[in-house]
Amino acid sequence: MQHISTLQQSLASDFYQAHHAWLNGWVRKKLSCVFDASDVAQDAMIKVIYHQDILNIQEPRAYLTTTATRLIIDLVRKRKLEAAYVDALCYQHEEVAASPDHVREAVETLNQIVTMLEGLPEKVYRAFLLYKLEDMGYVEIAEQLNVSTSMVKQYMARAMLHCYQVVYAEDN
Repeated sequence: MQHISTLQQSLASDFYQAHHAWLNGWVRKKLSCVFDASDVAQDAMIKVIYHQDILNIQEPRAYLTTTATRLIIDLVRKRKLEAAYVDALCYQHEEVAASPDHVREAVETLNQIVTMLEGLPEKVYRAFLLYKLEDMGYVEIAEQLNVSTSMVKQYMARAMLHCYQVVYAEDN
């Protein structure tokens, strides 16, 4: 674990006290759930404090809102994916309905996929999900995303390469 000096702790504490309440209020305006807002605000603060040199951040609130916005996007993507899976389960016949353990494992797997795909541009991410989860072909995806079929091929190649790099990096 990384050693944090007393000066770094003091700077982090000052930064947190100066901006957390404001950021939490800003995120609450964006989300309908107070609990999600608190989680996103806290995660944004942690990301900024532990991954950035806070002394060199010239516009802390702009930096925090950008970080929080990205976390909100990730949260919304994750919730949509979970909801789609739950909806699919609802349509299954009772005799073949998944067990609670199966549902939990599937949601965990979906969360891992979402995490793996973080950082991809929106259209690349959507193309990958449409192909893998909706079982759409490249032509259908191209129509949905309003791009050419060759662009969808490029999106898929980029997504697959990204997934390979994430998995390969985790193995090392």
